[in-house]
Amino acid sequence: MHPALDYREELGARHRLLSTFRRARANTEALIAPLEAEDMQIQTMADVSPTKWHLAHVTWFFETFVLDAVFNEYKLYDERFGYLFNSYYVSVGERWSRPERGLLSRPLLADILAYRDYVTEEILLKGENCSDATWAKIAPLIELGVHHEQQHQELLLTDIKHVLSQSPAPFAPFGKNGEGLAEAVTPAPLRFHGFEGGLVETGSDGRAFIYDNEFPRHKSWLYDFELAERPVTNGEWLAFMADGGYAAPGLWLSDGWDFIDQHRIRAPLHWREIDGAWFEYTLHGLAPLREDLPVCHVSGYEAAAYAEWMGARLPDEAELETAAARSSAPGANFLFDSPSRHPLPADPEAGLQHLAGGVWEWTASSYGAYPGFYAPGGAVGEYNGKFMSGQLVLRGGSCLTPTGHWRDTYRNFFPPGARWQMSGVRLAKKHGR
Repeated sequence: MHPALDYREELGARHRLLSTFRRARANTEALIAPLEAEDMQIQTMADVSPTKWHLAHVTWFFETFVLDAVFNEYKLYDERFGYLFNSYYVSVGERWSRPERGLLSRPLLADILAYRDYVTEEILLKGENCSDATWAKIAPLIELGVHHEQQHQELLLTDIKHVLSQSPAPFAPFGKNGEGLAEAVTPAPLRFHGFEGGLVETGSDGRAFIYDNEFPRHKSWLYDFELAERPVTNGEWLAFMADGGYAAPGLWLSDGWDFIDQHRIRAPLHWREIDGAWFEYTLHGLAPLREDLPVCHVSGYEAAAYAEWMGARLPDEAELETAAARSSAPGANFLFDSPSRHPLPADPEAGLQHLAGGVWEWTASSYGAYPGFYAPGGAVGEYNGKFMSGQLVLRGGSCLTPTGHWRDTYRNFFPPGARWQMSGVRLAKKHGR
């Protein structure tokens, strides 16, 4: 959220925002409907949080930054929850250790769901009845909280996918044996779409909701470039593997080679070789590997090695933003657009496509501040700027990014070794290469 946004009362604005808040809270609860309490307790690695922690943390966010910060008469639901469910807001207070979130059997899931109900009702009650002056204070915080909850809807799904995948016969919350995946297609050969470079403007002007790291709008120079019309497929990744891609050090960044050697990585996360055949675990079950579907759950290191193998490169984030802004390329499916919880195959006839809503696409851009960036004041200023070190930018949103959450200027970021998110690859190259 950038502090220059104007939240003065306009006709219907309060009702629309509170309706959006109510819908976001309900959507989160709909996502957990197929799960049992035992599913929501487990933490399988430090980057994964238990589902019930996500449910509590997004609730703590609204309680801390809206209710407790603005309304003097507000009574905390439970004073211990600030310690248990704060994530990384150091200025707010001490926090429970992130790698040990799965050790918290208490509070029970029922307690956390009651906490959610309590805070939801308090936000609605106070939002509907507060003065215009108070509304002007809390409206930007509620909007930020809604987007924060949408971020955690995506994290909740990728985290529970990692949790459930650990079983020899993993449970699939949205189908089984691949039921619910899109119908198979015959992929078109990989083609590239040319873009004219020059002096371009990227980043947001702050006229609509953004995160602070999307600001300010600024000029960048781009040379003419080409982007692959679609993300890399599982079938194309199989060819990389068959050609010894994971055993060819010349393709890999030094850190990447050390990474795959240390972790014995030889295929994307959630792929399984069973009796000589490849299968993929999805939220729709364990199914034979579909060669037409976009490859996902690969690290930035793997993406860079694949690009090197192809004689191409990873795109710059400004290239992807410029392409998304200039083109009318058809998108894939965002979360809640359809029942599918997996990337769709590319349309063989569509040309440039899926610049948004398929897989998060790794870029070659280090995650850092735009010229003129400054973090907002107060605790919410810890939202993004503090992570601008040692990470790469990803663009495009995924099939698990909630509908309405993504925009052309959206910057996601992860360390190059991250694999558990819905991350894939779109190739780039210089124009005419």
